[in-house]
Amino acid sequence: MAIVRFKDPFSIMPRSLWPTFWSDEDVWQEEKEGMSVYENDNDVMVKANVPGIPADNIDISLEGGTLTIKGEYTETEEEQNKKKTVYRESRQARYYYTTSLPHSVDADKIKAEVADGVLTVTLPKTETSKAKKIKVKQIK
Repeated sequence: MAIVRFKDPFSIMPRSLWPTFWSDEDVWQEEKEGMSVYENDNDVMVKANVPGIPADNIDISLEGGTLTIKGEYTETEEEQNKKKTVYRESRQARYYYTTSLPHSVDADKIKAEVADGVLTVTLPKTETSKAKKIKVKQIK
């Protein structure tokens, strides 16, 4: 009897035809949820996942209507020496997000806060970018 090498049937099939029990959405969901941009009448809000990054290691910049969020953390030797190591992997986290804002914002009033690994940036809209209601007059 000849030895036949096993060939994974999914390796030759395009991902769009994969069975629903093995979809990319189920397997890699955590990598698809990075940043969201919302707006209401007064503000544009950006939420970005930055787990493991302390607030002082997050850099936010606004230039020409583009918001950039960078965060990086690497455990220092001093932090490593304070612990009794049983098992060690390199502790490092890095995030980079950029988005164009849908409206002009007041850069002096931007607020940013991080809680439970989620950064929330609130960008107040300028008066000129807020929606205005125009009254229509009836002519007789």
